[in-house]
Amino acid sequence: MTHEAGIPLGIRFKLLSDTPQDSAAQVVGDVVVGDYRDLDTLRDFARGCDVITFDHEHVPTEHLRALEADGIPVRPGPDALVHAQDKGVMRTRLTEIGAPCPRHRIVDGPADVAAFAAELAASPEGGGFPVVLKTVRGGYDGKGVWVVRSEADAAEPFRAGVPVLAEEMVPFRRELAANIVRSPHGQAVAYPVVESRQVDGVCDTVIAPAPGLGEELSGRAQELALRIAEELGVVGHLAVELFETEDGRVLVNELAMRPHNSGHWTTDGAVTSQFANHVRAVLDLPLGDPRPRAPWTVMCNVLGGDYPDMYAAYLHCMARDPQLKIHMYGKDVKPGRKVGHVNTYGDDLDAVLERARHAAGYLRGTITE
Repeated sequence: MTHEAGIPLGIRFKLLSDTPQDSAAQVVGDVVVGDYRDLDTLRDFARGCDVITFDHEHVPTEHLRALEADGIPVRPGPDALVHAQDKGVMRTRLTEIGAPCPRHRIVDGPADVAAFAAELAASPEGGGFPVVLKTVRGGYDGKGVWVVRSEADAAEPFRAGVPVLAEEMVPFRRELAANIVRSPHGQAVAYPVVESRQVDGVCDTVIAPAPGLGEELSGRAQELALRIAEELGVVGHLAVELFETEDGRVLVNELAMRPHNSGHWTTDGAVTSQFANHVRAVLDLPLGDPRPRAPWTVMCNVLGGDYPDMYAAYLHCMARDPQLKIHMYGKDVKPGRKVGHVNTYGDDLDAVLERARHAAGYLRGTITE
């Protein structure tokens, strides 16, 4: 999708891919198959590139610093990206700049988790078990995250042998996301704050803008995302995933420094998509207008199910809803795997939601009429 955004500008992409079957490898002309964790592979790949950017945060920080030392622009740079790679580093830095976060600390075993829960319970704000445990690196879509209700439940996260972050269990009203894009010279744009609905830890539906979100709280969330981007030196797209609490606050849950699932609606629903603005930012071009094209846009992920040939459903979905926008990723269909998404837009939120959910369900095979 980033490659697609660069085509009208005549931008040539070179891709380092794990396998030839990766989604981007199916459309980018210049593909190198190799291991992003190997520094020599990265250096060979980077030769001739004007700038390096990412579709995930897992390239080792020290390798990116080596590329910068070789004179290759890396955007976002490693000093920024580490805050999306390491949840412990993220929480420490966000706390330093005064960004609102759940109460947290690094823990070294089940007994330490119990001590953290006891500290929460004894605090004026209250709390205690259950608490949330996260491995500081490598987790996504609910992986590497546990909700534990006692010291006895807390052993599993420590078996991987990596640091573990403990956080209070936030009694949130819903999840929001503030998406912004920032260029190297500091220009920045903010998209409308969206509501993100999860199913089993995986994003299912995104509604833009978030229904019923007041102007004051929406502005506060956008300002928070813009401030985080500036303080961390982010270049490119930044998604700030947020909890909206019952008492009208927003707390930072996660950061992503790349085009993000919560911004996929922008391809069809905004004047300039997150992908187009990410490309512009990485190349230090003027950023495009982030305003929505319609009062409501809904994105629903298409998850793989037991239905092996989702493409046969195109006939039904396109005939039923000529305004429907389907985006499939060319991935093998596996249960629960994100294999695409659909976007719908219009004036009536209930109708827009129904259209998106029907199409996503029909493409998955859970709806058959």
